[in-house]
Amino acid sequence: MADLFRVGLTGLRTAQTNLSVTGHNISNVNTPGYSRQTASQAPNPAAQTGAGFIGKGAAIVDIQRVSNQFLTNQLWSSTNRDSEVRTFQSQIEELNNLLAGEATGITPGLQKVFDALQTAVEDPANLPARQLLLSEAEGLAARFNTVQETLTTQNNFIGKQMGTITDQVNRLASSVARYNDSIGKSVASGGQPNDLLDSRDEAIRKLNELIGVTVVAQDDNTLNLFIGTGQPLVVGNDASSLRTVPGRSDPSRVDIQLVSGGSAQDVTGLISGGELGGLVRYRTEVLDNALNSVGRLAISVADQINSQLAEGLDLNGNAGAPLFGDINSDANVQLRSRALSGNQDDNAQLNVRIDNSAALNASDYELTFSSNESFTVRRVSDGSVSGPFDITTTPVIDGFSVDLNNGTLAAGDRFLLTPTRFGSAGINVQMQRPEELAFTAPAKIDASLDNRGTGTVRQPDVTGLPLGSNVEAIAGALAGGVNVVFDGTNLTLQDDSGAVIDPANGTISVIPGPAYNPGQRQTLEIEVNGFTFATQISGTPLTNDSFALQFNDGVADNRNALKISELQTRAVLGQGNGDRGFSLLDGYGDLVQRVGTVTSQTRTDAESSGAILKQATNNRDSVSAVNLDEEATNLIKFEQYYNASAQVIQIARSVFDTLINSIR
Repeated sequence: MADLFRVGLTGLRTAQTNLSVTGHNISNVNTPGYSRQTASQAPNPAAQTGAGFIGKGAAIVDIQRVSNQFLTNQLWSSTNRDSEVRTFQSQIEELNNLLAGEATGITPGLQKVFDALQTAVEDPANLPARQLLLSEAEGLAARFNTVQETLTTQNNFIGKQMGTITDQVNRLASSVARYNDSIGKSVASGGQPNDLLDSRDEAIRKLNELIGVTVVAQDDNTLNLFIGTGQPLVVGNDASSLRTVPGRSDPSRVDIQLVSGGSAQDVTGLISGGELGGLVRYRTEVLDNALNSVGRLAISVADQINSQLAEGLDLNGNAGAPLFGDINSDANVQLRSRALSGNQDDNAQLNVRIDNSAALNASDYELTFSSNESFTVRRVSDGSVSGPFDITTTPVIDGFSVDLNNGTLAAGDRFLLTPTRFGSAGINVQMQRPEELAFTAPAKIDASLDNRGTGTVRQPDVTGLPLGSNVEAIAGALAGGVNVVFDGTNLTLQDDSGAVIDPANGTISVIPGPAYNPGQRQTLEIEVNGFTFATQISGTPLTNDSFALQFNDGVADNRNALKISELQTRAVLGQGNGDRGFSLLDGYGDLVQRVGTVTSQTRTDAESSGAILKQATNNRDSVSAVNLDEEATNLIKFEQYYNASAQVIQIARSVFDTLINSIR
């Protein structure tokens, strides 16, 4: 009789445990990372009798966690990838909208400047047209400033976000280490802590949202986590930590260090995956190039327009003043060089001046001294190294020169050079009066009314000025009269009195030389008192035909304005290393196109990674997630099981009562 009671009691206990497990599953249906559990049931050892073995009921031998490690690993990996892509996408979408936007992009502003210039070219003495050009130039400078400010803000945000993410990584890594410790102790005591295993897996999944981790299982059921190329984040119950510090190669940005024990390792370039990997990849692959490309464009716009204006005359007959601020102002020069930590003299500073804006590269540079004078320069964008150079000779590298500002230098000193990064922040319009726009060419050449031949000359270009002079001095150089005269055989230079100009004061060269051939189009190079002019002669002049080279005081002249307008299509960027280069609009268009292409590809990648993550989540949930319909069925089943076991006990009691009553 006692055996029947025992059998019924084991059934009650087994059913109760199954009901508890089912209820636990239902309670955690919305718990992130929870894996449903099942109770493993087995018969108790049977008792041997003369009639054979008689069973002693059932018992719960284990509470199992329904999980597939392969599917879990797939979920971690796809979470890692999707998080990186979506973080990268959120940043590049903002950049793409900024660069390609009608209100914020550079191309519309640049086009408005050239459109206004074209209006002024048609009537160069028209002050309203000139004022419109000044206004559009101010609008263009404001666009450059806005782009710089936005990109700088984005760069600062990335640094702060990296700091926030590293704090979250540290908390999760510490949690995984604690879970490892608790799980190890539980397993050692003979238990399988299912809920702790789920919590640890969920912590690792969240880690993969933040940073890519490699998981290595150990024999004691603990998991070791590694980042980068194998740097340990969690080993057993010990967790390393990440921290952000000012960048060693760029103090304006943060680097990430892995701190383990008393040592710290820079892992910025090793990180991949997760939000942190997406931010680092965006900053390295996109943001740096965008800052330098827009900065190079701003420098070239200011330099090329200012340089061309300097070759003309304004409405008052004065040498052209700059439209934009000096690209080599003290404020701009100071932004282009930064001493890195570890230099022997903290006060040592370098000057970085733009010598040839057309040869600039869209890159930062790292300068390293091998002695107090000798140094090499590494271009960050492609790693190419130039040098060694001598600081005392002011060498020119990729369109910029470097010299010592103050302090002393020593072997091992390092500097970050950013010749173009802040270019769009430094551009501004300094011209206030529209009449100062130098649209007039400084020299003209006119055929004498007494000429009898068909010879004609093109209006001259000023191709050379004496050091320290400007185009205003041309008036003095030509004051005595300079006439190109055909003597029947050659071209000569004569003054207004008809005397041949002394070769010490003026020469004329025919290109290609050596002699002038009437009837052919040939280039003339005329040098007078150190000033050089270039023109072309064509047709057939007759003996004593002359052409007067004069200082130009005509306000209706638009030749210099036309040359400024040509900058719209002239190759004035990317001419370093002998390349043909490209125009201002093409340079910016190339940047917009590259960013747009990467943005489009990232959108595709985001759709792909999202689909893969959804599939991995569904695969994992199909095995491990709680199904309420299934659990409801189990409730009914185990309730009936419980009732049936209780009925066994009831029958055993009834039989026992009958037996007792029969003895009385």
